[in-house]
Amino acid sequence: MPAHPPPLLSHFGLYVRELEPMVLFYSGLFALEVTDRGRSRFFSSDLVFLSARPEHHHQLVLSSGRPEGARFSTVMQLSFQCAAIDDLRRIAGLAPGLGASRVTAVNHGNAFSLYLRDPEDNMVEAYFTTPFHVAQPHAEPLDLARADPELLAETEAACRRDPTFLTAEQWRARFSGRLAATGPSWAHP
Repeated sequence: MPAHPPPLLSHFGLYVRELEPMVLFYSGLFALEVTDRGRSRFFSSDLVFLSARPEHHHQLVLSSGRPEGARFSTVMQLSFQCAAIDDLRRIAGLAPGLGASRVTAVNHGNAFSLYLRDPEDNMVEAYFTTPFHVAQPHAEPLDLARADPELLAETEAACRRDPTFLTAEQWRARFSGRLAATGPSWAHP
């Protein structure tokens, strides 16, 4: 078994019809900065690399080449983790002005999520991780107009009524134990 951890998902590439509106959307909503752009000979498309963290050259790559006739995106969702519930409120307020549609808030118990469609109809999620865990999928309406302590207290009470309830710390410990017992699946022939 290798002595190093398994590969880490680090960035996502998305084919788009129109680069500039999509660059404006993702940079405006998620504070992503363009780190590079240019024409790829390998992919035969124009690429724009975006990041919000100096340790990542890019977290998102936008690539020209999405066919005009594509009826829907095969991307289930692009997810952005937020540090505070207020970030979800800020994103919900900014998103429509940047071309987003179908903005919906959902309480998953383990996270408060804001789902929306970007200007090319890709599903995007912004989420805040709670200190609770319940088995997924789990979804209830989320009213972001309510105060943080009220949202968290109500969520904890609902999660504790679920027979699968754990604290997030307990869930991480169980998952870590499972990984340690079996080793990373990618290392097995």
